[in-house]
Amino acid sequence: MTVRPLIVAHRGASKAARENTLEAFRLARELGAGMVELDVRRTRDGALVVHHDARIAERPLIEHDAADLPSYIPTLVGALDACHGMDVNVEIKSDRSEPDYDASQRVAADVVDLLRTRADHDRMLISSFDRDTINAVRTLDPSLRTGYLFVLPSLPLDEFMQSLSAEGHVAIHPHRRAVTAELCDVAHELGLAVNVWTVDDPAEMRVLSERRVDAIITNVPDVAVEEFARLT
Repeated sequence: MTVRPLIVAHRGASKAARENTLEAFRLARELGAGMVELDVRRTRDGALVVHHDARIAERPLIEHDAADLPSYIPTLVGALDACHGMDVNVEIKSDRSEPDYDASQRVAADVVDLLRTRADHDRMLISSFDRDTINAVRTLDPSLRTGYLFVLPSLPLDEFMQSLSAEGHVAIHPHRRAVTAELCDVAHELGLAVNVWTVDDPAEMRVLSERRVDAIITNVPDVAVEEFARLT
């Protein structure tokens, strides 16, 4: 059965505007996205900023102060404000292979502290490829929704999903190649939403919707909105 998934703008409307910018986030809303996915990192002076890559012009972002960054890189506060009216998937970047890997979970704590000050706290979904990071978020604020990003699931599939559910996470974010009908069935039985990345082809969107994914993360939210408008 084909279902109409939530459309999530990957780094904003990143095919039509520069990714992870205020312009891309605002455009995502205009194009009909229900959620925006964005990436957060920390600067040397402790600011939370939105940027995908760990480096800017070959220099680690963590070695920059916020005031020295290019003007197109927004703060997390500015980005969340630009996403007004949409849910937001805040991906905390923390990769062991990158210069700003955060074993202390300082970024997770800072993100939680920031979201506690906002009236739109319940619109947020916090995700990461680093499981320790989303577990830290759960510990710091169990009211925040959390999801685990991965390319391929650990096997056996049941144990992998059960462990995520037991930790209190509400979503999985698999790469599109990992999504099977079985994966969706197991996840849904455990109450886990399946938010797949990154899908730009309408035909593939239809196939994934038939597998009952809950959300499609895409660089072209307008294409996805048009495709699923056919189901209404």
